[in-house]
Amino acid sequence: MELSDAENAALMHELERAIPPMDVRDGEKLLLEAKEVFDEHGIVFFLRQGTCLGAVRDQALIPWDDDLDLGSIIDMHGFSEDMIGPAVESLRAKGCYVEVLHDGLYTAVKIFNYRIRIDWQCYRVVKGTIAHYPGVPFPVSLFEELEGVDFLGTTFQVPSPPDDYLQCKYGPDWGTPKQVGYEKDVLDAMPKGIVPGRPGRLRQFLAVRFAPGKTARLLVLDEQDEPVSGAGVLVAGLNQTKTNRKGVARSYLPGPDTYAVAVTVNGHEEVLYEESMTPGGSYVYRPDPEQSEGRYFVLTEE
Repeated sequence: MELSDAENAALMHELERAIPPMDVRDGEKLLLEAKEVFDEHGIVFFLRQGTCLGAVRDQALIPWDDDLDLGSIIDMHGFSEDMIGPAVESLRAKGCYVEVLHDGLYTAVKIFNYRIRIDWQCYRVVKGTIAHYPGVPFPVSLFEELEGVDFLGTTFQVPSPPDDYLQCKYGPDWGTPKQVGYEKDVLDAMPKGIVPGRPGRLRQFLAVRFAPGKTARLLVLDEQDEPVSGAGVLVAGLNQTKTNRKGVARSYLPGPDTYAVAVTVNGHEEVLYEESMTPGGSYVYRPDPEQSEGRYFVLTEE
């Protein structure tokens, strides 16, 4: 029985938060179907993030990965934003549910079928970089001449050289498989500061001071549920601050999205690699004494 668009949307967003591992065979099937559509439309795309890591390092999809990651760059390789719409319609004709979301740094296309999501990011070049999640500014030179890799019985394109791309994303230990712990490697490998294309420190400071509707409030609690003063709060690629005497930190957010947040209490840092946050929202962080890494979507609304 086919699901309606509303049912597909609800299921996709439910799985985004639950992050179950994909069925690898279905993932391979969906990836090949997407490639067929992109090839029909003359769209140049590349494997990115975990999908690129699996193809290059393991010659296989990573079994604990929950989605597929593809990328194209607007105004490079003959690709334009006008090509997104016809490809979306072809994907829908193949039975995929598709959402298109627009951001200043990219147009995000979420493709969903077989209970698996493809994140197709159509990037814009900003100051010689493209911004991968969670705000890693990759030099555009890695994408100017894509490299072919044999994968799933055909050829896929990846950034070139792929070793440089993967080190830029996952750090020098990218060749070691990690189901948990790679999140901190990603944040540690990121350049410090604000990803190009986002408001600078002054605009963010003014937003925090005078435009609370553009900021998020995070209350940091300890294991006794008491507010923590002086805790570090990092929103990757955007800003870094500390909690006040009431345990509250305020951070500018460009819009409703998924963000990587690092919270440091008494010298211990926990990376929350995916957290849904909205400007104007108020959230609470609580540590888990049984699990200090690998947690996702743990912030609660206040």
